[in-house]
Formats: sequence, C-alpha cells, structure tokens
Amino acid sequence: MPQSFSITSDGTTCDAWYFPASNDDLTTPAGRPAVVMAHGFAGTKDCGLDSFGSRLADAGLDVVAFDYRGFGASEGEPRQIISPPAQIADYRAALAATAALPGVDPDRLVLWGVSMSGGTVLDVAAGRADVAAVISLTPLVTALANEKPPAHREGAPGDANRTAGSTASLLALAARDKLAARTGRRRVMAPVVGQPGETALINFPGTYDDYVSIAGPTWRNEVNASIALDALANRPNRAAGKVTCPALFQIADHDRCVPVHAAVKAGVKAGALIRHYPCDHFDVYPGKRWHQHIIDHQVAFLTKVLRPQVPAPL
Repeated sequence: MPQSFSITSDGTTCDAWYFPASNDDLTTPAGRPAVVMAHGFAGTKDCGLDSFGSRLADAGLDVVAFDYRGFGASEGEPRQIISPPAQIADYRAALAATAALPGVDPDRLVLWGVSMSGGTVLDVAAGRADVAAVISLTPLVTALANEKPPAHREGAPGDANRTAGSTASLLALAARDKLAARTGRRRVMAPVVGQPGETALINFPGTYDDYVSIAGPTWRNEVNASIALDALANRPNRAAGKVTCPALFQIADHDRCVPVHAAVKAGVKAGALIRHYPCDHFDVYPGKRWHQHIIDHQVAFLTKVLRPQVPAPL
C-alpha cells in the first residue's frame, strides 16, 4: 500500500501517494531514482495509477503519484478546472518534493505521464538536467484539427460521431465558461465523457464505459467547459525537441482520443524509443489486455536507462 504524501504548489496542498522502492536494484551511492506521475485529462490518481506505481516500485524506484490542484483528494478552488500552466506548475512542485525525499537521488528523476499528462511531461522535462528519463503513454501533444487524425479501429466512426448539435452545445458552454472566468462568476462545467450524441468532451462509442471502468471514488465527470477551446492552444509537442534525456513513447495505434500521428512526430523530435500497440486509448489501463505489456516495457526501459554503471576493470 502506498504512503500518504503532500505536495505544496503555489500555496495549495496537492495530495499524493508515495510508493517506496521495494529493493536497491537501481540504487547508487547518490540514492534511488524516483518517478513522478499524474493522470491525464480530468483523471485522478485513483483511476488506475496504483497499478503503475506499485510495479515501478517493485523495480527499485521510488514513485510519487499526485492529484492536480482542484482534483481528486487535493485542495484548491474552484474545483475541476483544467489549466495546463497550473498543471505544469504542480508537476514541478512534485519534482521538487520528490527530490527532497530521504534517499532519493535528485539527479535521477523520472517524469511519467499518460494522455494529457503524457504531453505535459514534455513541457516539464524541457531543458532540465535533473530529469533522467521520461515516459509518455498515449500522449496528447496537440489538439489542433489540422493534425492527421488517428487510425480508427474497424467500424469506429471516430470524429464523425460528434454530431453538429453536440459540438454546438459544447462550444456554447465553452463560451459561457470563458465569460464566467473573466467576470469572476461561477464556472460553467461540461461532462468529461458521455454517450454517443451527448454533449461531452469525449463521446465516442464505448469511451464512456471505458472511462467509468477505471474511475476511482474521487473522480468526477465534469470539467471547465472552456477547456474545449483552451486545449487548442496547448501544444506540448513544441517542447519535444528540448527533451534531452532518454524518453519512451508508448503509442496506441488505434487511439480515438489523441492524434496518433502528432504523438509519433513528437516522439521522433524527442529522440524517444517509440513502442506501438494495436489498441485504443483506454486499453492500457488495469484490467485491459495491453496493461501488462505496457508496464513490462516501462520497467525494461527504466531498468536499462537507470541501472547503476559498473566500472570497467583496470
């Protein structure tokens, strides 16, 4: 079981889980490597991150999994507001808190992200010498419509599923939320995920059931509606070329929730090891077919990158 841990970011307390390394396989005289992870779009740490965290701890890494401000068990008001700059700041605060843990090597930190946070870790890692590795799982690196769309599974309608009516309703909510944010009024929320044809940020066939299947007790199916517009300006792919440490990109080739082609291009810019999986966005989580493969590859990558170097005989 993970230990309770707190992180202070811009004066707000973010709740975290701390998984101590279960062995010294990756320990050097400078200490143990440590992973910092957060969930993706509107996710909370109790949406499956314990499976990733515990397995990486079994491989010899300390792991800190945290909730962004305003989400899950973390403090912060207003609630359920996705702000890319604030989430970048929370990651940086989590890195600092993790580096200060007893026995952690502050120069062997690992950034781990999935979906939206799979892009966020690129912004956080850019130009940092203390980040020793990056893992970016099913990453959202841009939401621009002119990127090549993902390869859909056979029979999946993809973007065509979003009707003109549901799109118009979502954009109307987004405009109202923008006004509310500017005038200090109560924010306008939108469902994160819904059934086909419903007004929601994600409403592809099957995605409601997929998301709910991993949802933990602190997860809420709502976020600020304005993220539908703000996401267009969030482009962590621009930071990919500034990532100087080893990186692993894990791409779901049939991903309907993120632009696959853009994710691959960002991985190439980052000089990453790119692994492909014949699955959809949510097929990487606990209980799904590809979950164990995903974790096995993460462990193999980090073990290779972080393994203590044995001096050559004289």
